[in-house]
Amino acid sequence: MNRRDFARTSLAATVAAMLPPLPLPIAAAEQPQPRANRFSIMAWTLPDHPSFQRQLHIASDAGYQGLELLNEYEHWTEEEWRSNLAAQQRLGIAVDSAVPGRNALADVTQRKALRDDLLRAIPGAQRLGCSQFIYTAYNRVAGQTPQQQRAAIVDTLKYAADVLEPANFNLVLEPIDLLEHKEEAVTSVVEAFHIIRAVGSPRIRVLYDFFHEQRQAGNLLESLEKNIDLVGLVHIADVPGRHRPGTGEINFANLYRKLAEIHYSGVICMEFLPVGDPVAELKQAREEAIRAMRSA
Repeated sequence: MNRRDFARTSLAATVAAMLPPLPLPIAAAEQPQPRANRFSIMAWTLPDHPSFQRQLHIASDAGYQGLELLNEYEHWTEEEWRSNLAAQQRLGIAVDSAVPGRNALADVTQRKALRDDLLRAIPGAQRLGCSQFIYTAYNRVAGQTPQQQRAAIVDTLKYAADVLEPANFNLVLEPIDLLEHKEEAVTSVVEAFHIIRAVGSPRIRVLYDFFHEQRQAGNLLESLEKNIDLVGLVHIADVPGRHRPGTGEINFANLYRKLAEIHYSGVICMEFLPVGDPVAELKQAREEAIRAMRSA
């Protein structure tokens, strides 16, 4: 047995010991879905930091089928778990993704911290019916060349895939534009696609965030179409301001039509900041997306 096989076997045993029994499947929301897509809301964008149960109600009232969380569930009491899971089951809202932490993927000294983040987050995510994590590359490492940085991130994501494999979890890498974080190591989907192709694992894909990519590089339609096989999730917000589609410079009707034309079947997550009633704005954004996709 070589070192990589030994590490993978050890990780499998560690994860298996930590995992709770798998939850019963959550009933799908009883509403028509465009093609095979599910619409979701990134919970941190909702105003006034609502409770998880309030987030569920907002999603349900706006006609959505899913939520994306950070890692707040790691701090729930057992009573909060019981109440929140009951509400989730009652409303039929899935938790599509979660964000377990943030460590510099190019820094080999941070791999234990990455492993700890993932292992700590898996049991609670499974209780919620979630099987996908979102991770950014975070900070660059001083002195690394671009080639060294890419190689380090590739190797770290291969390591992450081994950690996630026993629990049947996936990870999407989210590029962040330099206007938001000037030390970010992966700033555009073009670089992210190169990295994920080198990783070569079905566990690791790219989160295509149209807000970040428009601010960093643009050319949204071409980069989307050429790399759709590696897109595991899309995030929606307009530029500038991170508000509802149609308030800024991105032509979302064209993007939605392109997603339909190239048969994207994953989750479409709204990550915009409502300026008015969140239910009304989220409902409008979802309905506009459905109309555009059906017109393709």
